[in-house]
Order: sequence, then C-alpha cells, then structure tokens
Amino acid sequence: MNNKVLLITGGSSDIGISLIKEVKNNYDYIIAHHTKDNENLSLLKQELKDKLILIKGNFKDEEDTRVFISKIKEEGKIPTAIVHLPAGSFENIKFPKIPWQKFETDFNISFRSLVLILQEFLPTMAKNKNGKIIVMLTSCTKNIPPKYLTSYVTSKYALLGLVKSLSNEYADKDIRINGISPSMIDTKFLDSIPELIREQNAMKSPTGKNLSVTDVIPTIKFLLSDGSDGITGENISITNGNI
Repeated sequence: MNNKVLLITGGSSDIGISLIKEVKNNYDYIIAHHTKDNENLSLLKQELKDKLILIKGNFKDEEDTRVFISKIKEEGKIPTAIVHLPAGSFENIKFPKIPWQKFETDFNISFRSLVLILQEFLPTMAKNKNGKIIVMLTSCTKNIPPKYLTSYVTSKYALLGLVKSLSNEYADKDIRINGISPSMIDTKFLDSIPELIREQNAMKSPTGKNLSVTDVIPTIKFLLSDGSDGITGENISITNGNI
C-alpha cells in the first residue's frame, strides 16, 4: 500500500504549524517546507521524529526551489496531498511606487514555486489517480480588494487561475484542486500591517474580530479528507461574514 504523504509549503507559518498538529495522525509522512530554522517546527520534529521531514527552500530563487524539489525526491516520499501557503510580504504601497522586483518576488514565492512543484509531482498523482491540492488564496479574489496591495493581490489571482485551469485538466485523474480565500487572519504574517488597519478590518466583520488560525484549519482539513472528493476547482471563502 502506498504511503500517504502530505507536503506543506510554508510549513513554518502559523497555519502550517497548526495544520501539522491537526493532521499528524492522518499521514504516514508530512514534509514541511521552511526558509529558516523555526523553534515550533523543531519541537514538532522532536515529537513526530521520522514522520516529519523538514526541508529548507528559498522560493525567491528558482534554482533553490528546484533543489528543494530534488530533496523531496531523494527522500523517496512523493506527495499524495499538497497544501500551498507561501506568499510575499504583506505591504501597503501605492502602485506607482511598487518596484517591479516586488511583483517578481511575490510571483516567485507563491506562483512559480507551485508551478514547479506541481509539474514535478502531478504526473505521479495522476498515474495513481489520487491527490488533493489546497492553495491559500485571499478574500481579495472574491471581493473588491483593498488599496495598496497590488502585487500581493495580483499573485493571488495568478494562483486562482492555476487552480481553475488544473482542476479541470486533472479532474478525470481523481485529483482535487481547490483554493481557500480567508479574510484577514491574525498571524505574524500581518506584522508589517499597521494596527489601525487590522482594527478597521475587524470592525467590518459581523463577529467584531479578524479570523484566527483555528477558523481556517478545519476547512483545509476537510478539503484534505475523503469527504471532499466531490469538490474541485472551487475558491472557498472563509470570512466570518466579512464581505
């Protein structure tokens, strides 16, 4: 019987760490991508031992991304499910002042990395007729996006296009590819955003608060489960009613 292997890119993020804790008993192996040493990942490694495989990769760099993929292959643990979380930095910048390098960096981190990963592993998933892929998008792809986040929003729309296209191309291979679009989540990812903006966003929500990691994890967990076999090509909102 083939091993169940989950690859989490952005595994050192708050969502990545929480997801590992939630699904650790559902997989034979979990491969967690990270860009630098992380205390929380190290503690999970001590707990899960060989079940958790930590692999570094700098997705800003194409060659390093390809090396990351090669390391997965060397481990001999081909993913049966992939959760893609990485994104470029969340910065409020007026469009004329955004350097082209910022667009490139955001695309390389979130979009190019996923393209290269899927080009490597989707053929095996298709051959085995088994696979779940969940891509972190943003509620900006469902509603009018806020000002001054053009490079971030644009890269997320590129990912949405990839989800829509590949979900159709691989539907008959029993590969389920979906996106999730949460509104603002209180994580360290927002550290560069002014507190006032975070407070204003919370005030717009019927709940009076931003999302927490625990609001998002159950949807990812469901999309990884057999119960989601009839769902593909969707962009699922997680907003607590914040539209």
